[in-house]
Amino acid sequence: MTDTAEKIDYSKTLYLPETDFPMRAGLPQKEPETVARWQEMGLYKKLRASAAGREKFVLHDGPPYANGNIHIGHALNKILKDVINRSFQMRGFDANYVPGWDCHGLPIEWKIEEKYREKGKNKDEIPVNEFRKECREFAAGWIRTQAAEFKRLGIEGDFDNPYTTMAFHAESRIAGELLKIAKSGQLYRGSKPVMWSVVERTALAEAEVEYHDIESDMIWVKFPVVSQGVVPATARGGPGQQSLADASIVIWTTTPWTIPGNRAIAFSSRVKYALYRVVKAENDFGPQPGEKLVFAQALADASAQKAKIELELVAELDAERDLARVVCAHPFKNLGGGYEFLVPLLDGDHVTDEAGTGFVHTAPSHGREDFDAWMSHAREIEARGIDTKIPFPVDDAGFYTADAPGLEGGRVIDDNGKKGDANERVIKELIARNALFARGRLKHSYPHSWRSKKPVIFRNTPQWFVYMDKTLADGTTLRSRALNAIDDTRFVPAAGQNRLRAMIEGRPDWVLSRQRAWGVPICVFVDEAGEVLVDDEVNARILEAFEAEGADAWFAEGARERFLGKKANEPWKQVMDILDVWFDSGSTHTFTLEDRPDLKWPADLYLEGSDQHRGWFHSSLLESAATRGRAPYNAVLTHGFTMDEKGEKMSKSKGNVTSPQEIMKDAGADILRLWVMTSDYADDLRVGKTIIQTNVDAYRKLRNTIRWMLGTLAHDKGETFQVSEMPELEQLMLHRLAELDQLVRENYDAFDFKKIARALIDFANVELSAFYFDVRKDALYCDAPSSLRRRASLHVIRNIFDCMVTWLAPMLPFTTEEAWLSRNPGAVSVHLEQFPEIPANWKNEALAEKWKKIRAVRTVVTGALEIERKDKRIGSSLEAAPVVHIADAELLKALDGQDFEEICITSGIVIEANEGPANAFRLTEVAGVSVEPKLAEGAKCARSWRITTDVGSDPQYPDVSARDAAALRELAA
Repeated sequence: MTDTAEKIDYSKTLYLPETDFPMRAGLPQKEPETVARWQEMGLYKKLRASAAGREKFVLHDGPPYANGNIHIGHALNKILKDVINRSFQMRGFDANYVPGWDCHGLPIEWKIEEKYREKGKNKDEIPVNEFRKECREFAAGWIRTQAAEFKRLGIEGDFDNPYTTMAFHAESRIAGELLKIAKSGQLYRGSKPVMWSVVERTALAEAEVEYHDIESDMIWVKFPVVSQGVVPATARGGPGQQSLADASIVIWTTTPWTIPGNRAIAFSSRVKYALYRVVKAENDFGPQPGEKLVFAQALADASAQKAKIELELVAELDAERDLARVVCAHPFKNLGGGYEFLVPLLDGDHVTDEAGTGFVHTAPSHGREDFDAWMSHAREIEARGIDTKIPFPVDDAGFYTADAPGLEGGRVIDDNGKKGDANERVIKELIARNALFARGRLKHSYPHSWRSKKPVIFRNTPQWFVYMDKTLADGTTLRSRALNAIDDTRFVPAAGQNRLRAMIEGRPDWVLSRQRAWGVPICVFVDEAGEVLVDDEVNARILEAFEAEGADAWFAEGARERFLGKKANEPWKQVMDILDVWFDSGSTHTFTLEDRPDLKWPADLYLEGSDQHRGWFHSSLLESAATRGRAPYNAVLTHGFTMDEKGEKMSKSKGNVTSPQEIMKDAGADILRLWVMTSDYADDLRVGKTIIQTNVDAYRKLRNTIRWMLGTLAHDKGETFQVSEMPELEQLMLHRLAELDQLVRENYDAFDFKKIARALIDFANVELSAFYFDVRKDALYCDAPSSLRRRASLHVIRNIFDCMVTWLAPMLPFTTEEAWLSRNPGAVSVHLEQFPEIPANWKNEALAEKWKKIRAVRTVVTGALEIERKDKRIGSSLEAAPVVHIADAELLKALDGQDFEEICITSGIVIEANEGPANAFRLTEVAGVSVEPKLAEGAKCARSWRITTDVGSDPQYPDVSARDAAALRELAA
């Protein structure tokens, strides 16, 4: 060996990767620094400036509630929104994101009331606007907290100018929307049974209710028949009408407390009924032998078992002939001097013979179906001389009123949501009057307030409603407008369309009023008949005051006189109820999308959890359809809920809660975002330590791929080549970029992020790290500076880096920012870049098909060498020079002209056109290929570690191959 050779450190002659981009990400420490940098440099404003003049893409933010730290569901929601906005921004749109907050309503009131109770203060003794001021300050504090937490997730948006429903302008616009609805005749004050929270003392919308299993009393009650009426001749036919004299109709209910509100019994003309006689009874109370009772035939035996009696059939009944004119007495007749009214039987479509007795206890004060049945038969009931007035048996605190005579003071539910004594009082009175047929207990699903988690009741109470079916000036109804709008909306996933449609088709009139203090008031005046004052001048004064002072102006001293002006002497009453917060959030499109010049109406997209089909999607649709005739969105996207790793609902009591703060502290926001991106968000998502660790592992591999590219590109001179000038392998990788570009763009449009994330992770791991980079490392590290193969590879890696990092930027904003600035120190931010435009000539399907064959043969070779490594016959593939037998002519043709030993990363390779020996290695999935492992002959190159027969052929470099010697000579020059 010469003195020159002895002194050479070959590692310094290689183009080895060089980068400051660390292998260990340190995301929990670095990400907050990046957030601070973005804030300091004004990234949001730079994004808006760079996008000026572009087509707008607007995702309107569904407002979270400003009353606590964010949870994992918030993180999922905001990450999805951020990825969508960033992806459109980087594809030529102006995707301005304006975050918003819901600020009014009961949860915040509760928090302030709790503070009062702790101090011994009574809310009702505090001036209302002083109370409202505390609510406003409470919400403002949580907005600041949540905004910081959202920014820590990497969310980019106009956090300096968000929208809030409590802003004065917002309150004025919300009030203006209500007044539009009032002016169009869609608003009315009515008395209907609504879901009522005794604990919270307010009406609730369906969206504010969740269902839990409870165990309830259930009772069967006898209503004595007092008259069968006269059956019209047209209804007669067949045998004569069966006499029901001395018989009782038996009903079944799981809400005994509603019996005082009973006004009718529903039956079905489709159900078969019969008259029965009791022949044996085991109980001292309840039905006794000789009593006659009426049941649906299918339910008679089951009912008898409940009362421990035996029945005999007296006669089958014809429902239309024998029951249609029946009138009963109320079982509480003479109790407290009330219940003297008659109880008619009404034919109802909702009645079946699947449970109960085939007769439905109908209390129009306490149920929607009951109310609808009563009102739909109103004329018929009045024709029988029966008063159709609906009573108010239960007050706002759950106590019986004077409309439940003899039971006043009984309570359905107490202030803590516990069962009161109403059921027992009712049952006791039924037993005393021999009206109780049987009793029992039933476990069933029942509505609860989602805030207090306590049961609600259905209670008839005056409220403010919007008509769903009133014919409007253009001949439509609110329901028809909403249904048409649903047809015109894109839903992702598509099933959401049917879900929202079913809700709109079946929903009752929209109840707007709440009996609380913190919110936008129902700012109308009414006369004694309940008619709304429609006066443009009065409305203008209201809206002007709200704009300047907020909705507090409605509750200020002298407000009535101020707003009514000259009409103050007329008997107009100021309404003091507030609007349901869903009306607030349903109106956000007006003061956000319409009023901000940097946005547009309608929104391109609304995105929330699937529960918002009955929430924000629903109320926004109704509000916009009522005032504008269409939805405020063109598309609706929904995601599922977050569950623990076992698929169970998270709860603090179970100790299975995973918080976003915890994940970011331990692993970083990009890991949390990768979890979202690799999950099927259309269904419920599972999360926990094991799942997060899986994403940490996937992230680490992805980061190492980016790191290797950065290190390799340290030697890049920025040369570019025509596709035709490059080796086939480089052309293949450009083709793959073209394919991926199409996949990435199409699936960002389809909001299918899992498909993008999976494709890019697989591309990085399988096609880059395990194939292309592995194959090209020898050329990139060892080839001479002038090598086309090496320079073309750098050109391709540069393009791969640019594509991969920008494609991933919406998903992993922190990591891609770090990588982009490492590669381009003078750049401002990767998020100001656009996805690269891919030249059409990169696409080459014929070449891709050819390389599928080449890689198939390579798979057999690598499989054979893996066994050699495992059995320790070789240490690395460079020690091998296998013989590859190929019997398939197409595969053999594909290898023609290829440097197959480089592709297989061996020091030599022999290809023979035959089947190969029986003991050769084969893979069943690649027919016609077999491999005989052989050791490479020659000496190991001290620079490239390849084993070749030309090591030492250059006397100046006696321990390297001829290729490496030429490279060293060129480097030395």
